Amino acid sequence: MAEATVLIPAFNEEATVGRVVRVAREAGFPVVVADDGSRDETARKAREAGAEVVRLEENRGKGGAIAEGLKAVETPFVLLLDADLLGLRPEHLFALLEPLKKGEARMAVGVFRGGRASTDLAMRLTPFLSGQRALRLEDLRSVPGLERARYDLELLLTRHAKQAGWPVVYVPLEGVSQVMKEEKRGVLAGLGHRLRMYWEILRYRLRAR
Repeated sequence: MAEATVLIPAFNEEATVGRVVRVAREAGFPVVVADDGSRDETARKAREAGAEVVRLEENRGKGGAIAEGLKAVETPFVLLLDADLLGLRPEHLFALLEPLKKGEARMAVGVFRGGRASTDLAMRLTPFLSGQRALRLEDLRSVPGLERARYDLELLLTRHAKQAGWPVVYVPLEGVSQVMKEEKRGVLAGLGHRLRMYWEILRYRLRAR
């Protein structure tokens, strides 16, 4: 039995999800893609690449997709990956998982380095917003409010880890980046999406005070 399952929440990511799934399968991990109500070929592309697909009929946000996808996970550890990663290699997944296997951390967070200037800068400024994480299955399932989280998911995980006293390590992912929202949706639509994301993050931080 594998030690970890790769869980990928995805919404309209037909262009990139297959590539991420194939890397995870090459690394030897089972893959679950939680298709969060996509209107494109995300589910088909994920299946063709070797993933088990959990299909949500309506978009519930990243946390809701992960909560649903966790129902299909049976391994002790979970590797969370975004569906739009570029430059991902199997060794990056092994590096994320290693601190948990050694008992050095309860959560590992992957930080882009040496991929693209735009994503490297974002990681330097806000590494706690990275979607690339490794956790114990029972720890992730126990996070309060997981199923309701949307753009604020990473903040929720980071805050919960701090409150619970989990040891957290940040793992550099050399050469990894991701497709920017402005590239996927066009400049104006992508910027609007990004602003909505920042607004939800701000609302979460204000509520949590």
